[in-house]
Amino acid sequence: MTEAAMLHRSLLTLDTHIDIPWPDGPAFERDGERRVDLPKMKRGGLTGGFFAAFIPQLTVSEATEQAAYDRCHAMLLAIQAMGTASGARLATTVAQIQTAWHDRATAVIPAVENGFAIGSDLGRLRTFRALGASYMTITHNGHNALADAAIPRPDLGDAPARHGGLSPLGRAAVAEMNRIGMLIDVSHTAKTTMLQLAELSRTPVVATHSCMRALCDHPRNLDDAQLDVIRDVGGVVQVTAVSGFVKPRAKESEVRLADFVDHIDYAVRRIGIAHVGIGSDFDGGGGFVGWHDAADSPNITAELLRRGYDADAIAALWGGNFLRVMRQAEAASA
Repeated sequence: MTEAAMLHRSLLTLDTHIDIPWPDGPAFERDGERRVDLPKMKRGGLTGGFFAAFIPQLTVSEATEQAAYDRCHAMLLAIQAMGTASGARLATTVAQIQTAWHDRATAVIPAVENGFAIGSDLGRLRTFRALGASYMTITHNGHNALADAAIPRPDLGDAPARHGGLSPLGRAAVAEMNRIGMLIDVSHTAKTTMLQLAELSRTPVVATHSCMRALCDHPRNLDDAQLDVIRDVGGVVQVTAVSGFVKPRAKESEVRLADFVDHIDYAVRRIGIAHVGIGSDFDGGGGFVGWHDAADSPNITAELLRRGYDADAIAALWGGNFLRVMRQAEAASA
């Protein structure tokens, strides 16, 4: 076994953003066509994954918001069921993730992608948290009742901005998420929204799957000012494997490990090792040559080691930094 492989197997490693198939649901125990399943996570030495109940944006109405909530609720139940697979374990706290690692079980951590799922009912946040959701991505592509998105949807009637960042409901959602210990994910949000989220939240904000705009000028990526704010509030940016966010207009076959780790390098130089991590967006668009699926995860460690990152730094990138902000959210809630 190589030095990189040995190091990787010794680390607590977390992928902070993975989608699940829907409506069929995940065949998690089978080594299938998806980029992430339990056998691939085991082969790739991944301690755990944050599995997102992704809700696509639709035109905002009472009916579509109800349908979004119903879908999200069902998806969170499906993610919970993944944690009952042999060799897997549902984990909703830092302590549970660490225990799973010590027991060599694969941690399944629920999350929600797109605040559209709560509609205008903040009580739904408490329901999602009770189902284990560790974070919620405030928007997806397209504005919702909470906030403006980085990518408006003219096909849904979106103007460039709807709220000028957060709506009053969105501001109330921040306070409620802080109260119940749910992390605020700024991926997909407009810059105005992101800056307001960082200012209002009593706990550090996170970007669970984003890249650096200085290296790839895409509206989904974070510019230097946004990176600086993440550092200033103690948050983390989890570099993602979506090829078009790594290299401009690139296809999966045109992106390599070195291109991906360039984004990690840039963020580390700009805001420090304590504020950077890894979130693939597998099964939601992530994947490139060398990190095609979860089984390839040791290749990331090998490239980091080749570039001179030591074991402590690699451990921080692969999960330590994200666990730190989770602890802060838990403490603030308690």
